[in-house]
Amino acid sequence: MPRMLDVSDDVRAEIGDEEADRLLAGENAPGSYDCTSCRTPGDSEQERTSTVLFIGEETAVLAFAHATCLPSQVVQVTEEQLQGAVRSITGQDAGTGHERPAEAMPEQAVLGVTSGLVLLGGELHPALVVEPTGPIARPGTTGGGDDFLPLLIEQGFMPLSQLTEVPRVLHGWSVLLAMGQLHAVLQPGTGGGSPVAWWQAHQPLQVTDSWRQAANKHQQVLLFAAPAGSIGRQPREDLLREALDKAAANGKLVACAMPLAGT
Repeated sequence: MPRMLDVSDDVRAEIGDEEADRLLAGENAPGSYDCTSCRTPGDSEQERTSTVLFIGEETAVLAFAHATCLPSQVVQVTEEQLQGAVRSITGQDAGTGHERPAEAMPEQAVLGVTSGLVLLGGELHPALVVEPTGPIARPGTTGGGDDFLPLLIEQGFMPLSQLTEVPRVLHGWSVLLAMGQLHAVLQPGTGGGSPVAWWQAHQPLQVTDSWRQAANKHQQVLLFAAPAGSIGRQPREDLLREALDKAAANGKLVACAMPLAGT
């Protein structure tokens, strides 16, 4: 029976017309699958299903997602990320930590990223909280100041004095959630080129089922950022919210909303 598959032009170009046609005819496509985004079961005979091709330096993996979760697309990832995703698919979990430091802009600055749900306007929104492990200087300077928030404000992040409403969308940026895990925060490429990673997980970052459900509902993620020492590693979401409120009241919080999987 033909499957209800979506194969984008980009995916077709990578896998070839012959393989794409076989997928659409149902020869190589699975009937049931676990959605690569929300990790819940799907059925390509009963509901529209997207083909998602993850490409590393040496390996490519074709995965499937509910069309309501992700469009059919090609996602460029590092070979390490791809191997981690394969391990997660085969049941060898690539990582369960709540926070992963990663190299980020500018050079040698290390960002900590924590996921959590934030209540705004009576609704729970998926959020990422970004806090460097130390001061971040403006590229090219040698001073000891912390330019983390000014650099983000120049990129379009909005200063917050209190958390009362959803911040505006920062166009061109996106949050890559794939294989049911958080992979990267992407920013616009230079000169209108392909998006590049502003923050990238060393290993795909686990998020909770409730966080994924909220992300799929809103199709966007809120990103909050604060200077080093403003938030800290909070063990519970209520304590994280208190820390965010305090940072905002002290003028040390910026935020924006980013589309989900906007590649």
